[in-house]
Amino acid sequence: MLIDLVADMLRWLRLAFRSSQSIQAENLFLRRQLALYIERGAKPRRIDAATRIALTVLSRLFDWRDALAVVSPATLIRWHRAGWRLFWRMKSRPGRPRGRPRGDLRWSTFLRLHAQGIIACDFFVTVTATFRLLYVFIVTEHHSRRLIHCNVTAHPSSAWTLQQLREAVGFEERYEYLLHDRDSIFAKHIDESIERLGVKVLKSPPRSPMANAVCERVIGTIRRACLDWLIPRSEHHLRRTLKSWIRHYNGGRPHMSLGPGIPDSPAITKVPAPSSRHRRGESYAVRATSILGGLHHEYSLMPTAV
Repeated sequence: MLIDLVADMLRWLRLAFRSSQSIQAENLFLRRQLALYIERGAKPRRIDAATRIALTVLSRLFDWRDALAVVSPATLIRWHRAGWRLFWRMKSRPGRPRGRPRGDLRWSTFLRLHAQGIIACDFFVTVTATFRLLYVFIVTEHHSRRLIHCNVTAHPSSAWTLQQLREAVGFEERYEYLLHDRDSIFAKHIDESIERLGVKVLKSPPRSPMANAVCERVIGTIRRACLDWLIPRSEHHLRRTLKSWIRHYNGGRPHMSLGPGIPDSPAITKVPAPSSRHRRGESYAVRATSILGGLHHEYSLMPTAV
């Protein structure tokens, strides 16, 4: 299969040196011959794995529905989905080591006692409509659950990550600890630069995502409440979408860990006590604010015009 794929790649590269007129003529020449087999109802031999991969990849370069003859469109779409599942299976690392209960208890106690001064960061990936892989970097506060920083890049680097952390730590807020995993992107000079700002760096144990549970929970919430419902078209579209959703996450979405409460509590409008517990005064109305085109809503009590 690998030899067949390499051969197809070499044929495709050879086409780059041919004129557009020559390629179009050959395309029409092959279509005329293929039409004879379609008219006679000739059945092709069983399609091997290399041909499936080649047809799936090439179908992304043009409108394939008019050119498909050997299988049905539903079959090719099924191959697309199988490739998508294989892509994420290769990106994932199944299995987690068994934790040490005594160490986990000490770690959870430390996080609870120092939550006021802890921030945590992590990366997660998302895929655009054109199958482009983008990396999202977030920083969140442990105590308030507030997302204090978020940015998107297609090419993460140590220099880029250090700049994001500097923007998140800043000089106004005084944090004591920064928690992150042992990803290679968090190079030694990043930790040294952050510690020079007065923030001690804590690294979670290897292959222990629960040690950074707050950040992992935030990432899960972003996926379930936002990115699972839309497909970003580009890096700019993803950044704009996350900016709008994070504003809702910090200022309008209740968090059970806060009581429930909201990280950035809005100003409370003082409303006179109602005459009935089932009805509010006529001078007030419920206003619904749409978030991300109606994916979420925020509700508030606002006075009506007299």
